[in-house]
Amino acid sequence: MTMDLAKDCYGFRCSDSSDFVNMDGCFVSKEILPFLNKLKDRLALDGFALRLESGYRPFDRQLSIWNRKASGELKLLDAQGNPMERPADEEQLMYAILTWSALPGASRHHLGSDLDVVDGNSCPEGYEVQLTPAECDGMFAPFHKNLSALMDAGEAFGFSRVFVPGRGKIQPEMWHIAHLPTSRKRLETFSLSKLRTIYEKTDIACKSALLDNLERLADDYIYPYFI
Repeated sequence: MTMDLAKDCYGFRCSDSSDFVNMDGCFVSKEILPFLNKLKDRLALDGFALRLESGYRPFDRQLSIWNRKASGELKLLDAQGNPMERPADEEQLMYAILTWSALPGASRHHLGSDLDVVDGNSCPEGYEVQLTPAECDGMFAPFHKNLSALMDAGEAFGFSRVFVPGRGKIQPEMWHIAHLPTSRKRLETFSLSKLRTIYEKTDIACKSALLDNLERLADDYIYPYFI
């Protein structure tokens, strides 16, 4: 990823490359780095190696994921994480993509404060992490249980999960954590009207369905996660 993409405009504020640092091959906000290192050291005491699978994503990267899922280049997964058929109807396809992928321009990964994490010590050599519920219930279960305990005890240095059962319509993602003190400040700049303008000018799949349903989508897939 070239950091010039960090200057792209999207629903949240625009970022500059000086905001970021590379960790595990992922870009994260420098603002969260001290807290992330503390969490990493704390987990290491219990035998876990916190590893980043994803960090900051510019608009173009999220747009690419969205469009490739719409075209069938990337597989669609149902709520249980199993491959599903690609719907022919545009609106149904839009909702199928939203099962596991955020709206471009409204993804929390645009903030630089949100991360997808796993336990590097539990990954078999050569294993390609999928970030699925099955992994969270399987090889990464002890890691997530330990991380949950730290969060519940207020010992996760400001990190918490955002995509949890009962909050909005996005499927729960145990692997996704956010540094809430940082993300809350950045969420204040979000503009739905700006996002609509971006969609109108962007070659995005399911454009008509997105524009026709944007306010409803915001109520179900964006605003519930502004915590």
